[in-house]
Amino acid sequence: MEKFYIITNDMKDANRKITVKIKKCIESYGKKCYLEEQPEEGNFSKIKIPKDIDCVLTVGGDGTFIQASRRLFGRELPMLGINMGTLGYLTEVEVQNVEEAVKQLVEGNYTIEERMMLYGSAAYRNVRDVALNDIVMTRSGSMKIVHFNLYVNGEFLNSYDADGLIVSTPTGSTAYNLSAGGPIVEPTASLIVVTPICSHALNSRSIVFADKDEIVIEIGAKRENQIEEAVIAYDGADEVPLHTGDRIRIKKAWETAKIVKLSKVSFLETLREKMKGN
Repeated sequence: MEKFYIITNDMKDANRKITVKIKKCIESYGKKCYLEEQPEEGNFSKIKIPKDIDCVLTVGGDGTFIQASRRLFGRELPMLGINMGTLGYLTEVEVQNVEEAVKQLVEGNYTIEERMMLYGSAAYRNVRDVALNDIVMTRSGSMKIVHFNLYVNGEFLNSYDADGLIVSTPTGSTAYNLSAGGPIVEPTASLIVVTPICSHALNSRSIVFADKDEIVIEIGAKRENQIEEAVIAYDGADEVPLHTGDRIRIKKAWETAKIVKLSKVSFLETLREKMKGN
């Protein structure tokens, strides 16, 4: 690796002290490093990452890492997360270990772990995007539940009267899916988990599908033909309004997120650490 690009969450590294430290450390090995500038409107999606970058580093937390992975979709660039928050599942490098992490990078002492992503689209709305964690449909504003119809590979499966539905990747299984009672999945697996949020039924459980399956979620009609209102969000961002009759098609994305792994710490060890005291 010769050229690096750093994406910083300025709320976590306000004065960019850690970011600048990483940059100087990379340059001390004779490598090039570029810092992403803070856009005036705070819209990082408008910033173009140079074409000849070999690796992207994120400084922040898992949220920063996840949003960066969406922006990098299609570039197949490996990513390494520097953790500025609590123990993360994705940002494996702690601040005090950044110099050793850079040394491992430039010496090639790392592995690349591929993570499945999701692609979601709606035919009649501007809802086409990817997610590393999950695609979530929830009620919009009102405290009333929403009627969802679930189809798999063109076949109707079930209806849910619920606050929402979570369609999760294995990586996202430890996020919103877990909070909603869904299963924990080994993150390098390739499958799709659908979990209802506060469903008004006693037998509503998560369902696990193959990675080749196409999931379609339809916003069903209310009683007396009233219009349902909901929103869809990709990895908790970019909410788009939905209404009765809208259908969202979700399937495995054609590319994966590539995560740089430096340590030998397993997912099970990280999970065990996260579950202490719970």
